[in-house]
Amino acid sequence: MNASRPLAESAAGTDIDQYVDDLGRQARAAARVMAAAPTGTKNAALAAIAQELESHRTAILAANAGDVERAQAAGLEAALLDRLALGEATVAAMAEGLRQVAALPDPVGQIDDLAYRPSGIQVGRMRVALGVIGIIYESRPNVTADAAALCLKSGNAAILRGGREALASNQAIGRCVQAGLAAAGLPATAIQVVETPERAVVGRLIASPEHLDVIVPRGGRGLIERISQEARVPVIRHLDGVCHVYIDAAAEVAKAVEIAVNAKTQRYGTCNTMETLLVAAEIAAEVLPLLAVRYEAAGVTLRACERARAWLRDAEPASEADWQAEYLAPLLAVRVVDDLDGAIAHIARYGSGHTDAIVTQDYSRAQRFLREVDSSSVMVNASTRFADGFEYGLGAEIGISTDRLHARGPVGLQGLTTQKWIVLGDGHVRQ
Repeated sequence: MNASRPLAESAAGTDIDQYVDDLGRQARAAARVMAAAPTGTKNAALAAIAQELESHRTAILAANAGDVERAQAAGLEAALLDRLALGEATVAAMAEGLRQVAALPDPVGQIDDLAYRPSGIQVGRMRVALGVIGIIYESRPNVTADAAALCLKSGNAAILRGGREALASNQAIGRCVQAGLAAAGLPATAIQVVETPERAVVGRLIASPEHLDVIVPRGGRGLIERISQEARVPVIRHLDGVCHVYIDAAAEVAKAVEIAVNAKTQRYGTCNTMETLLVAAEIAAEVLPLLAVRYEAAGVTLRACERARAWLRDAEPASEADWQAEYLAPLLAVRVVDDLDGAIAHIARYGSGHTDAIVTQDYSRAQRFLREVDSSSVMVNASTRFADGFEYGLGAEIGISTDRLHARGPVGLQGLTTQKWIVLGDGHVRQ
């Protein structure tokens, strides 16, 4: 996979230190090459990786089938199994994502806000790569391809550490990535996949500012909290995806039903899936019985407040914990609120800052929701499932950040760059 010294099965701490140091040195050297790589060369590498994925589809799926079998035997929960499994369509989507990233504008070298100052100099800001990005993720092998694409196009090097449950899948995809890089004349070590499931590697990576410039964790709360607490490197992160849909009294009922059903049932195991449905009291009698039928047909278990249970008689009583839950499963919390103020107050108290939506035909209420709900994505008359880098035109995403700095929402190419000040003069000296 990479040229670093292999890590022995029973490695001591010094072996892990050496392994991570090897990865880091190679990534740092490759990052210098990537930062200066022409757009055409980076795009050629992306096209070559896409071709490698398609050519080695059978090997990737075979590796993934082995991972899934082992994960099932180990009792991995259903939501994580869903994220782990690949299919023909998934591999095709990975290849298409690479090609879409190649078609996007290259952010590196972009100059913004260039303006003359009274002294005669021109001052602006140039977008540049972050350097070496460490990405630590669980279950989803497609993250390997997405992360490689975005880091490559944004001029960065990356060290990718997937979960032990996806080790064979990640290695198979990583081989395609490195082959594509080499085919385009770029260092294969620009994208390195950690070859060992040893947990100590994570601890060593996140404590290595000499090797990494930023870390992006993707996974469950335990992983993200650990990295946020222990990292000595800046972290781009999100914790829970407690996403809400609020059906306003001024909503069009048919539209509201379709959005609320899609936001919950289109896919359960994703961070942009609705976990709490809020309904204005004025429209509850009309919309909740319709939704009860649709959710029952989809196999969704409802946990509702006392007011909502007047129309959802088969629903379980909701507890305080349900308003804070990221189920990632066919479970949904339902609450009737008085009005828009009640919905905004609920989201402010229980939301995770990920994605929240309002369904309404009232323009002023929609605008209030957009202004006052403090989440990384806020939507009007659309399913929360659209909160995704691919859907936002980013080609792919490295993750969805609920932090305010350095990036927020789906993190694409621009989120993996920073800016430096540039000054253009013609012999100017300060008086």
